[in-house]
Amino acid sequence: MPEGDTVWNTARVLATAIEGQVLTRSDFRVPKLATADLSGWLVAESASYGKHLLLRLTSDGEPVRAMTLHSHLRMDGAWRTYRPGERWTGRPAHLVRVALHAPKAVAVGFHLHELAIVPTAEEHRLIGHLGPDLMGDGWDPAEAVSRLAATPDRPIADALLDQRNLAGIGNLYKAEVLFLRGVNPWTATGAVPDLAAMVELAHRLLNSNRGRWTQTTTGSLRRGETNWVFERAGRPCRRCGTKVERWTGGDYERITYWCPHCQPVVAPPPGP
Repeated sequence: MPEGDTVWNTARVLATAIEGQVLTRSDFRVPKLATADLSGWLVAESASYGKHLLLRLTSDGEPVRAMTLHSHLRMDGAWRTYRPGERWTGRPAHLVRVALHAPKAVAVGFHLHELAIVPTAEEHRLIGHLGPDLMGDGWDPAEAVSRLAATPDRPIADALLDQRNLAGIGNLYKAEVLFLRGVNPWTATGAVPDLAAMVELAHRLLNSNRGRWTQTTTGSLRRGETNWVFERAGRPCRRCGTKVERWTGGDYERITYWCPHCQPVVAPPPGP
């Protein structure tokens, strides 16, 4: 699943391609937006919030209007940009959900989810429930820690994936952050020694991958060396040599990777 840094990078690609241009045509291929027409609208901004992508549009009518085209990539969604007249390669044509034509480029959304057009002033209807955005200028670590701490009995792996706590973490960063902090995925959130340090590490890791598509948490960009435990089940831990384990389940039925030696099970702290 694309994580916060991937969506942030996608927003930058769209900004470079169509931001500041007036759309000449739009083509929606989802039933609820089949009659929508964004031709004549200016692409004022391409932005992201967590895993949500927001294309903000304005019109010079009376009064000036502002609308947002919202999309979510989920597991397999993607935006691609092409030159006008260029063939749309890379994904099957039947997966196209929207095409936005501008004078200098065409932005095509494949297999997008939660596609919607709302007044920009009402974006909160779509993203207002989310926690602080790990990639955003308004990042608030104290709020993220507070939201995580509000469910002390919840396994930390599930709490990190809950976008209502902090927005942008997916399976990759969940596994890598827990490994680097030496925390077992099933540790109760209230038993995690330093939630603030964990949140800060997540923020640092995601932002270190701004502007590139290769996600690394080890510091290496070489193939096969980018992650500590993610997608390394059955292989030796890079630190201790113990076999990395893999398990599927939890609140989100996601795959979890961890090192049993570096991330041992720790009993919860005693009650009052």
